[in-house]
This record gives sequence, C-alpha cells and structure tokens, in this order.
Amino acid sequence: MNQMENYTNPVLVAESTNVEQAAFYRKTYTHVAMGVLVFVLMEAIMFRIEPLVNLMLSLQGYSWLLLLGGFMAITWVAQNMAYKNASKSMQYGGFLLYIFAQALIFVPILYMAMYYSGGAQMVMQAAIITLAMFVGLTAVVMQTRTDFSILKTGLTVGFFIALGLIVAGTFFGFDLGLWFSVGMVILASGSILYSTHQIKNEFGTHQYVPAALSLFASLMLLFWYILRIFMARD
Repeated sequence: MNQMENYTNPVLVAESTNVEQAAFYRKTYTHVAMGVLVFVLMEAIMFRIEPLVNLMLSLQGYSWLLLLGGFMAITWVAQNMAYKNASKSMQYGGFLLYIFAQALIFVPILYMAMYYSGGAQMVMQAAIITLAMFVGLTAVVMQTRTDFSILKTGLTVGFFIALGLIVAGTFFGFDLGLWFSVGMVILASGSILYSTHQIKNEFGTHQYVPAALSLFASLMLLFWYILRIFMARD
C-alpha cells in the first residue's frame, strides 16, 4: 500500500496490531522528543540575535496581542499542513513551522526567566516538572479505557475564556496573576489527556507527525504556564 492509499484509507491505531501500535507510538514520541530538541536549538540561536531579543522584549500591550494573533495564524497554517496532507514533506514542514513559532513566542519569557528571575536552574526545574506531568498524564490515557473525548467541549470553552481574559487584561491593564496560570496548567493538562486519547483512538498509523505536533503543542502550553508559576513565586 503506497502512502496516498494509506492516507485515504487509514488503518486506525486503535484497530491495528500490537506491533503496528508500538511502531506508531515509538515514532510519535520520538518526533515529540525531536521537536523539543529542535525547539531548544532554535531558542539558542534566537538568543544570539540581539535585535530579535530586543524586539521581542519590547512587545507590550497591543503589539503583544498582534504577535499572539500571528502565532495563532501560523498555528492554523502549520496544523493544516500537518493534518491535511498525505505528503510527509508537507507534514514535516508544518511541524517545523510550528516549532519555529513556539521558539519565537518563547523568547521573552525564557529571557526574563534566565536573566531576571530564577535563572537556568529555575527553567530546568520547570522543564522537569512539565515532563513529569506530561509522562504521567500520557500514562493515564494509555493505561486506562477512560473516554477523555468528553473534555473537548470544556477545553474549547476554557480556551475561549482564557483568550478573552488575555485580551481584556491587555485592554484594561490588569495582571491576570498566579491563579490564571494555575487555571491554564489545568487546561493544558486536560489538553494533553484529550490529545493523547485522540491519537490513540482517532489517528491512523501513518499520522505520527501530526500526532507529534498535537502533543508538542499541549506540552509547550503546559511548560509556558508552569514557568510563569515559577517566575511568580521567585
């Protein structure tokens, strides 16, 4: 069966053999790990571009909302490239585009954490906690038959509320504070549960690149707000 046939007539992971499932999960989580590595490398390169760092640090208020809007647009493009194309090159292109967008939007928060807050040690602690939570939440889905698809509506409503609060905070000049970050960690955790359930039950065995993108997106959202919590307590 060629790649196009496999794409139009997918073998779902849930209906595949144990060997096929193992291969799919190995490829998916390897790609998530590779995505994290590429993110770190891109971040290191961006940190060396002083004009870029200064520009990202200068973004406040409406200019930050414009960046957030651009990030959401790039996310939409990247997801369409990864999810709706049979071509592996297009899927990888979408994944790399999304990693680049994440690396760019992370520049100011990581720079502030590294040089004005707890430093590299704090960033590493936040990363370790993020990874531990990611592994734990993934294991819950893999080891149980709980139907986490019920989270979809709650996650959709929650993210729209969060976006509204971010926009309102920018327009009216109030700080969303620690509890907003805690709430977003809960939403990100729910997103990991839902995304893992989705790739387990709704993805085809050939869709390991879009599956990796989906998990990577939830992982980075979790990392962002865990890092914000660490910075708030510092």
